[in-house]
Amino acid sequence: MTYPLLNNVSVVESSAFIAAPLAGMTLAQFGADVIRIDMIGGGIDYQRMPRISPRGRSLYWTSLNKGKRSVAVDIRQQQGKELVAEMAVAAGNLLTNIATPWLNYEVLAARRADAIACIIQGNADGSTAVDYTVNCATGYPNVTGEGSAARPVNHVLPAWDVACAYQAAFAMVAALNRRQTSGEGSSIKLALSDVAFSTLSHLGVLAEAELLEQERPALGNYLYGAFGLDFGTADGRRVMIVAISSSQWKALVQCCDIEQAITGAQQSLNLNFDDEAQRFEGREIIAALLRPWFSSRSFEQIETALNRFRVCWGNYNGVRELLASDPRVGLGNPIYERIETPGVGTHLAARSAARFDGIEHAPTAAAPLLGTHTDEVLHQLLGLSGEQIGRLHDVGVVAGPEKDPTL
Repeated sequence: MTYPLLNNVSVVESSAFIAAPLAGMTLAQFGADVIRIDMIGGGIDYQRMPRISPRGRSLYWTSLNKGKRSVAVDIRQQQGKELVAEMAVAAGNLLTNIATPWLNYEVLAARRADAIACIIQGNADGSTAVDYTVNCATGYPNVTGEGSAARPVNHVLPAWDVACAYQAAFAMVAALNRRQTSGEGSSIKLALSDVAFSTLSHLGVLAEAELLEQERPALGNYLYGAFGLDFGTADGRRVMIVAISSSQWKALVQCCDIEQAITGAQQSLNLNFDDEAQRFEGREIIAALLRPWFSSRSFEQIETALNRFRVCWGNYNGVRELLASDPRVGLGNPIYERIETPGVGTHLAARSAARFDGIEHAPTAAAPLLGTHTDEVLHQLLGLSGEQIGRLHDVGVVAGPEKDPTL
């Protein structure tokens, strides 16, 4: 049995950048028919870096749009706008982060009472925000690495976009359940900044600032609140060690044979390292006791010992090394497969990370060329005849893959 979890659901997606496309791809990976609306020639992110060649396809775009169908429409024309609205009404579900007066919940609900529309915004007031402009307000750049208020360190991972994407997909599934049980539609608005700042609340960061009246310090690579740090090996590698739980801490101490030294450090500092908060307080002396053990051994020796004692650890590497050497990424893991993407070639691609007992992942459809499914969707979803579709092509309202600029 393959992933049929949302196989009766169609979603029209009109989107750009990360949050909305990733939400749509998530729905597609769970079986939804996600119909992506693209401008003829591509939208503002269609050729975003990295690209397979200077004028070739975007690996960014093709990676975010696996498993979707593509309809290319000139939405600058009134007929194009009307066509997209008709598709959204027919599907009953709209996902977008570029909502406009002609494509929103009110437009859909006026024609279909049980319509669902998920609108991803920057800020809840409708003003513009992106991951970087939200993250800078969270306080995290001030405490990332050696960051400070005077020299903030931006993150590289678009964490809030990713969190927003999964929240949007979850919200749409909740709305689908609501419609199934009550027959009601839903208007969902999800602001990127709300996702970020609510996450600060969920993680206790807002309460810390309000109740304890303190800001977290920049700690370099130390773990906040327990013990964790990176260490260098004798052969120039680096590993990350984490000891949050009592069992993790005991395993680390035993593995590195520092029981006696730790006992002496606790006595001199009047701390009890069995408590994670006190391990955090004594982190520098703990690190000093551990460094000689790591610096005197090769990575292979360290790996063997850490695994034997079941220490919680990870190794630092680049993405190419990850592909080459980590068994968690590759065909040995059932969430991965090799696919052929038009204009890109054959490459490793991930399915949904969720693994259901008794349900196999369906093969992933590669990201299509723009307009690959234009005729198919117009016929299946709107019931247009070949003659009607042909006239739309003739006047430039729609296009097929032959108009893809990367060909």
